[in-house]
Amino acid sequence: MRPFPSHPLTPQQQTGRAAEQYASQWLATRGVLPIAHNYHCAYGELDIIAEHGDTLVFIEVRYRKGLSHGGALASITKHKQRRIAQAALHYLQNHNISATVNCRFDVLGVCKNNYEQWQCHWVQGAFEYDY
Repeated sequence: MRPFPSHPLTPQQQTGRAAEQYASQWLATRGVLPIAHNYHCAYGELDIIAEHGDTLVFIEVRYRKGLSHGGALASITKHKQRRIAQAALHYLQNHNISATVNCRFDVLGVCKNNYEQWQCHWVQGAFEYDY
C-alpha cells in the first residue's frame, strides 16, 4: 500500500483500501503470505501478490456492497483477466522469476454483512490464462 497518496482518497477508494487490507490479513490467517500489494505497471495493477505453498498467487480483490449483478467474480471480464495476466507476466519478468513457476489467479470478493462485519468469498484458480 502506498502510505502517502498524492491526493485525498475518495470514499470509494478508502473503502477499497480498507477491503484490501482486510483481505490481506484474512488471507494470511489461511497460509497465504503476501509478497507485494498494489503492484503497478503499464498493464494495470495487481492488488495482492502472495505465496501459497509452492504457488505464486495473483489476487484480485473486489469489494462489493452486495451480490447484485453477479457479485465480485462476475465483475472479472475476459478483458480484465487479460490485463491481470499481462501485469502478472510483467511482474515475473521484472523480478527474474521463471515463467515456469506455479502460478494461480484468485479472486477475493469482500463485502460487509448486515452487522458491518467484513466477509470474504475466496475463489482459488478463478481463471486461467495462456501466455
